[in-house]
Amino acid sequence: MKFKQEQPPINIGADISVRSFEIIAQELKEYPEAKKFNSNEIEVISRLIHTSTCFKSVLENIFFTPNAIARIQKLLQKKAKIIVDVNMIKVGLSQFYLDTYQNEVVCYINEPFTYKYAKKNKTTRSYGAVVEAIKKHKDEPMILACGNAPTFIYAAINTLLNEGVDLKNVAFILFPVGFVNVVESKDYGKRFCEYFDIPAILMQGRFGSSTMTVATLHATYKLIKDYDGVEKYNGK
Repeated sequence: MKFKQEQPPINIGADISVRSFEIIAQELKEYPEAKKFNSNEIEVISRLIHTSTCFKSVLENIFFTPNAIARIQKLLQKKAKIIVDVNMIKVGLSQFYLDTYQNEVVCYINEPFTYKYAKKNKTTRSYGAVVEAIKKHKDEPMILACGNAPTFIYAAINTLLNEGVDLKNVAFILFPVGFVNVVESKDYGKRFCEYFDIPAILMQGRFGSSTMTVATLHATYKLIKDYDGVEKYNGK
């Protein structure tokens, strides 16, 4: 028997994306827990499922503070800095959205001063990187986005408090993944955000990833209804 070559059933990128989200929307109907989320939250959840294929894990572990999406969108529209724990997030974010809303992505993980900080303080580079980023940008709106290193969360919270940052200009997107410090760090982040009324989207438990952090930001951008920035970007 000869091996027969085949071609993809759907071969156009845009068509693949549309079909993927149609499948997700259809299969979400099979999960009763999906009904507790509003339409914007379902948009974010759909993106997270799209990037992971994990319906149950996403639905059971995703957490939104009240009006988190709208409040994060306002910060993005105020040219918030997006402070991240790894360059993977920086590389993955859409340059179109970043340019449209003038959001700079800040990642100091590979800076010489970060290595020095980590060595001196016997901690991780992720811890040192966010300490320096917050100190530098503490008077600007900021979104702290973590997809890998849970020590980032501890450093972010402690530095925000130590530096007296105005927490009305802060939001968190927390998706670190792994086994050490992960569950505890997310719990710390959740308690902090609830106590100080800070908008947050986080994935509880061990589950998460940098790609899910990127997906969450992209979904949040996509849901912004004010398109003035997009028109300016396109030269209109």
